[in-house]
Amino acid sequence: MFKAMNLDNNGSSTGNQATETERVKCLIVGSGPAGYTAAIYAARANLSPVMYEGLQPGGQLTTTTEVENFPGYPQGVTGPVLMEDLKAQAIRFGTDVRWGLATKVDFSGSVHKVWIDEKKLIEADVVIIATGATAKYLGLEDEKKYAGGGVSACATCDGFFYRGKDVAVVGGGDTAAEEAIYLAGLVNKVYLIVRRNELRASKVMQDRVFRTKNIEVLWEHQTKGLFGNGVVEGAILWKKKGTPEEQEVTIKIDGFFLAIGHQPNSDFVKEYVETDEVGYIKTVPGSSRTNVPGVFACGDVQDPIYRQAVTAAGSGCMAAIDAERYLSEKHG
Repeated sequence: MFKAMNLDNNGSSTGNQATETERVKCLIVGSGPAGYTAAIYAARANLSPVMYEGLQPGGQLTTTTEVENFPGYPQGVTGPVLMEDLKAQAIRFGTDVRWGLATKVDFSGSVHKVWIDEKKLIEADVVIIATGATAKYLGLEDEKKYAGGGVSACATCDGFFYRGKDVAVVGGGDTAAEEAIYLAGLVNKVYLIVRRNELRASKVMQDRVFRTKNIEVLWEHQTKGLFGNGVVEGAILWKKKGTPEEQEVTIKIDGFFLAIGHQPNSDFVKEYVETDEVGYIKTVPGSSRTNVPGVFACGDVQDPIYRQAVTAAGSGCMAAIDAERYLSEKHG
């Protein structure tokens, strides 16, 4: 593998001005189920993948305590263990896994350029983007305090643990409505905490919410904080905050679900790669191909619908196969 360091006249590196350049066949940006699966397939296809894990090695699942819906783990597995298993499998087949953050790209030429930590330049024949999406939070200190102890941003992932209990969902859009309806089929009661006096969700979703008997909509409520001994036991809310009718309300809950959206981690490629209005990377239906030849996307960075570990892994497999076929066709 070719490496070159810019040197000054004395033969020493020029500090922050220096750029180390490395040429690779396949670069995977981001980790998690999509990135690691792409790495497993790419490595087995002799693409010699180099992976930069990003800010959160292993992705969102590393903040999840129990994962019970990933195939192959009948007794369940913790998120961090699952990610370490996938990482170990990728390394076993020869993936070069590194720490680093992609900060800038240049996809204007046939060789794709990606800068890592604004210092190192990677030139790659193919790039697989697996940077995921970040759940939006309210910004409360209690959200961090009870992370893994009652606070979740994925009802499909964690709802099962609250069977027969009372939970709250924060949000007023389609995602919040969907999550509330999903949870209502599992739990005793769902409080839907809505900041305004109306839902932003589509009419169809609103009707479904209003028809679901164990969903109670708390209009014009905002979350002040959470309480509990190690785990969430309740929430303190403001009703009609900032008005003469403002009052503090307490509800008893075991789970607190955020459904105010996700932010795809795609800003660094937007100059070249097409995204939707939210920032999800657009891929050709039925593939992982982006509008840039040789650049592929997989996992939550291109999936606003399912956002599951197993679907992310599947799309990682697709990306590696698409990348291998692209290289085969390009080089005959």
